[in-house]
Amino acid sequence: MSKTEGFFITFEGPEGAGKSSQVAMLTEYLSGLGRECVLTREPGGTEVAEVIRQVVKSYSGTEAVHPETELLLMEAARAQHMREKILPALKEGKIVICDRFADSTSAYQGGARNMPQQVIDYLNDYASAGRKPDLTILLDLPPEVGFRRISSRKSEGFDRFENEKLEFHRKVREAFRQIASREPERICMIDGTLDKTIIAEKIRKVVDVALF
Repeated sequence: MSKTEGFFITFEGPEGAGKSSQVAMLTEYLSGLGRECVLTREPGGTEVAEVIRQVVKSYSGTEAVHPETELLLMEAARAQHMREKILPALKEGKIVICDRFADSTSAYQGGARNMPQQVIDYLNDYASAGRKPDLTILLDLPPEVGFRRISSRKSEGFDRFENEKLEFHRKVREAFRQIASREPERICMIDGTLDKTIIAEKIRKVVDVALF
């Protein structure tokens, strides 16, 4: 893809992998180089998609949220996000940095919820208008480590996904690793247990090669 058409970077990983910190550091780095960045997240990123995010992550009523419902809500949020924010920014030549994207759907709803991957692949492609990330940074670490990290800062409690059993999160991690093995040209997997400054330097080197 031509650099004038923008560049799409996504960050993936299990809970507590440090994505948010690395997204912020990469945005600061690229902005310092004079590149215009759009920072966003999934599910969410737009007014409509953030409403869906609240349902998907924080619903606490008595009615069950079925896996099929969860999947379709994720895709609905993505469809809005892509058309309202991501695609316009890419068309303007900006760098879009997104905290989670379609790989999370494949890992959480596919790998952990056991939804059919063929269905997920179709919905991911449809919701994203066929636009895949140019580069994906996957921060990999055991879920036990991730939850030790986030437990100290979660005084308000965990969301629906964080409340899942450890085995669920082991399946998420394994699904991410399998996705990375299938698409090594797009996905760069980095050890998420390293010091965050070391991780940030590794990410900068990968992004520099991809962009410059």
